[in-house]
Amino acid sequence: MSETPAPRRVRSTDSWNETIGSARAVAAGDRVLVAGTLPFVDGVLQGEGDPYEQTLVAFRSALEALKPFGLGPESVVRTRIHLTHLRDVDAVGRAHQELFGEVRPAATLLVVSGFADPRALVQVEIEAFDATAGAAAAPPGGEPA
Repeated sequence: MSETPAPRRVRSTDSWNETIGSARAVAAGDRVLVAGTLPFVDGVLQGEGDPYEQTLVAFRSALEALKPFGLGPESVVRTRIHLTHLRDVDAVGRAHQELFGEVRPAATLLVVSGFADPRALVQVEIEAFDATAGAAAAPPGGEPA
């Protein structure tokens, strides 16, 4: 019987992840989960007041967290979008379509009361599928050890 490998984690340079004790992304089995991602680059809010731009920035940052696992947008199977204003649904949807229109992940959109930084209009999460995750544990032509 094979042992399940321990989850692999990518740490963040974000002080928030350190403060609360969380990882940027975690691979568990064939899934990679990316933590909630706000539209900040190097600690600076991008696209202030622009939900479309904030969505693009946040998703691009979340997609960067998949790279250490060798994954890209085509591996995304679920997205979650949290936004602070219902009026921004169309702009956020347009950004999601631009990035994931060919991939078509399952998507959830929630309107929330706000984020720790009130200038942020959007936070996103990504879940990806790693089709090679089980392959590494199995010898060629055989079952996992």
